[in-house]
Amino acid sequence: MIERVRAVLVTADDTMLVIRRTKPDIPVYWVLPGGGVEPSDESREAALHREIHEEIAGKADIVRLLHTMESDDERQLFYLARIATWSFDDRTGPEFSAEGRGEYALEEIPLTVEALGGIDLRPEEIAHVLRGAIGAGTLRADAAT
Repeated sequence: MIERVRAVLVTADDTMLVIRRTKPDIPVYWVLPGGGVEPSDESREAALHREIHEEIAGKADIVRLLHTMESDDERQLFYLARIATWSFDDRTGPEFSAEGRGEYALEEIPLTVEALGGIDLRPEEIAHVLRGAIGAGTLRADAAT
């Protein structure tokens, strides 16, 4: 089974980092930073740290597992994490230079239901989970402990 890890990266300003994906002939959509767990990763959390470093040159403090999605051939684990520094210009992930992958743009959105509703965050299931958590106030930087 393929395993993927993704991070809900909350900043000290109560914003969330998302990646806007632009591909030819496909409506714009957003995803959370993350990617596949590799055999060389010591743990899922180590994979998430590696992916955050590759995709946004950031270092995050993982708070907790927030949600798991599973299908017949794939498991996605979504972690809540806090992040203080990052540099999208210094990203190193191989997907950024691959032909035909489209464009990647890092964006900060306010940690509000309205802001989340203004983007097409995929997969929809995690968008639904995040709307509930935002409404309950459990994703703010000061509540993420």
